[in-house]
Amino acid sequence: MQALTQSAGKLTEVPEGSIISPQGFRAAGVHAGLRYSKKDLGVIYSDQPANAAAVYTTSMVQAAPLHVTKDSLAAEGAIQAVVVNSACANACTGERGYQDALQMREFAAKQLELPSHYIAVASTGVIGEFLNMDKIDLGIKQLAPDSTKSNAEDFQTAILTTDTVQKSCCYTTVIDGKLISMGGAAKGSGMIHPNMATMLAFVTTDAKVDSGSLQEALKEVTNDSFNQITVDGDTSTNDMVLVMANGNAGNSALSPEHPEWQAFVQLLSATCENLAKQIARDGEGATKLIEVEVTGAANDNDAKKAAKQIVGSNLVKTAMFGSDANWGRIIGALGQSGANIDPNMVDITIGHINMLDKSEPQPFSEEEATSYLENKEVKITVNLHQGNGQGKAWGCDLSYDYVKINASYRT
Repeated sequence: MQALTQSAGKLTEVPEGSIISPQGFRAAGVHAGLRYSKKDLGVIYSDQPANAAAVYTTSMVQAAPLHVTKDSLAAEGAIQAVVVNSACANACTGERGYQDALQMREFAAKQLELPSHYIAVASTGVIGEFLNMDKIDLGIKQLAPDSTKSNAEDFQTAILTTDTVQKSCCYTTVIDGKLISMGGAAKGSGMIHPNMATMLAFVTTDAKVDSGSLQEALKEVTNDSFNQITVDGDTSTNDMVLVMANGNAGNSALSPEHPEWQAFVQLLSATCENLAKQIARDGEGATKLIEVEVTGAANDNDAKKAAKQIVGSNLVKTAMFGSDANWGRIIGALGQSGANIDPNMVDITIGHINMLDKSEPQPFSEEEATSYLENKEVKITVNLHQGNGQGKAWGCDLSYDYVKINASYRT
């Protein structure tokens, strides 16, 4: 009956929803002692094996947990749990690090009474240090997944590093007359420049989706969400986005051939974009979220490249921190984006204030522009007048605190 209260294909955000809002998912988070006092080890658990898909960092240097998770997904395309630690990335740790990641999977398999290939693992934190496996073992033995709000919050806390807030969201839609829920949790604050930072995102859904189609949808959506955020231009060794679909909602199997496939893709897109924007907003030392929208590009790829180049420019980011409407920095970043542009046909708008019209500077009130740029969310719009391509990217300003945080990251 719950499904009848929502129109088919309509997306609804669930304000209090989380990673365990979809049917059949549970979570937990504990303090294993990897960090001084905060929770540092968590798990997401599905009551039954869930079809899964994942995308990973494109860095040539990939952490051991990514290789182990790839092995798990390769077995059947399904997992039932993912165990995650913070404080230590288990990256650049050689054969010992790989064996530790395998052992972490085995510890979780034993605790949850699952085959080891139904376990994915993820780690985040300092690169080049070994996991304390005694603490990992004892911590995993404390994990007792449940479906309460506090359990979700415990997991969301356990995966954080320099993040200042938890990052989660939930949406619902109706497909096949069934209410489909999708929840998400993520961490990421610095070392964020995904080409699929340290960035981890986990998505759960009770929809029934075959793993191949799920992988196809995730790859498509990632390119327009997580791959369009940047905090500091650095890509991490541990980036991963993992989706689990356990089918508990009772819909018929979804694939591109299903008449309501796009409703599922939109659900996944909304979830991933929401998490991506939360990561950008919480950039280390950030005081504001910046959105750049590029229209009129020769194609969508050009628009996305241009938007990400602008939002990732240190000069643009520092201008936004100083509430300085220096549009010269915006067009400077645009010129080196690789997008096809006509330098005589560029429009730039900050908020509602037109700065440049077909490359002609426009008079504007500095006081009005400064006032707008003091907001917590800032939008820059660029029209290239080259075609119908469009794209967005998200980032944050660059503050004094970013340097302070990263100058003493290991201490």
